[in-house]
Amino acid sequence: MQAIVLAAGMGTRLRSVSASKPLTPVGGEVLLVRILANLAAAGVTRPVVITGYEGERVGAVARAAGAEIVHNPDWAEPNGVSVLAAAGVLEDKALLVMGDHLASPSLYAAVAGASLADAGLVLGIDRRLGHPWVDEEDVTRVSTRGDRILAIGKTIASYDCYDCGVFLITPELMESLAGLPRPGLSDGVRALAARRRAAVADVSAHDWIDIDDPRALALAEEWVAR
Repeated sequence: MQAIVLAAGMGTRLRSVSASKPLTPVGGEVLLVRILANLAAAGVTRPVVITGYEGERVGAVARAAGAEIVHNPDWAEPNGVSVLAAAGVLEDKALLVMGDHLASPSLYAAVAGASLADAGLVLGIDRRLGHPWVDEEDVTRVSTRGDRILAIGKTIASYDCYDCGVFLITPELMESLAGLPRPGLSDGVRALAARRRAAVADVSAHDWIDIDDPRALALAEEWVAR
């Protein structure tokens, strides 16, 4: 199984405690290394890390952990550009995960095992609205009907679940992003959703956290210490 890890961004909201978000220590272990270890425990055998900001440092850590590297020189652009950087190495299907989201191996495995029937991607979603680990003002919100995405974005007013930052993708996502100017990942998801090609997998039974600021980092430290 292949997994694409987006680790190209600057992570401005965490800069007060860490110069590089993917290299932030969490419970004595670098966040990116924890993510790669959890992916391996979920059955991932081909991790690919997309680097950008602090690319040499992040790439060195990723290589030491056994990952392939694809560098995105346009890392300051929206994150869909970093997804597109993986187009040349993408297999028929792969996990796509965020380099600042720590998830349990069981969550990665649940999304990896989701069905892609009549879908170009599957997004892991959490229906536990109001969960104390979630930053309600910053989380990407998702509106669904059945197993399909209706809408996605940080500012949509009506939603029934959270985007947990773990996808099962196909080249169809790359095709959607390639047709858009300066795309964010959610733009590509919306394009697929408009054709009912964006499905969801409910992973509410599994743990995950977006380590985007010092508060979330403290919560993650408590989690991994258990």
